[in-house]
Amino acid sequence: MGAQDKAIELGVSLEPQEQGYLNLCIQSGNQLITSGHVSDLKGVLGKDLSVEEGYEAAKDCFKKILRSVHATHGTLDNLRVIKLFGMVYSAPDFTDQHLVINGASDLAHQIFGKDSDGYHARSAVGFAALPTGVAVEVEAVFEIL
Repeated sequence: MGAQDKAIELGVSLEPQEQGYLNLCIQSGNQLITSGHVSDLKGVLGKDLSVEEGYEAAKDCFKKILRSVHATHGTLDNLRVIKLFGMVYSAPDFTDQHLVINGASDLAHQIFGKDSDGYHARSAVGFAALPTGVAVEVEAVFEIL
């Protein structure tokens, strides 16, 4: 089963999103580079929100990334996840950003394979604020195989 079929099986919508101020995903050579995709969930991790809520928000971000990648590339098949960059709106003493961004990484592993094309580099960083108060923002780089 290919990545696209796995995503659909997991309930990921591949309907295009409305374009915004910036391009949601661009192709440069054999790479697909996404803008940051934000969670619908708003709030501060470690203050208003739990790690579990943040995990689901990061998963939501990666689902949106997949929609943008599909809209640009036409398929999720024959892609390798190269890098995820996760940003977490964090209380000053919150140190579990990595556990929050696992929501995006775990979904990448489920769809692309933990020991193959989904095994990626990653950063998970805490921020004092994110645009419009969203809890999580994630961007990604994919290689076209």
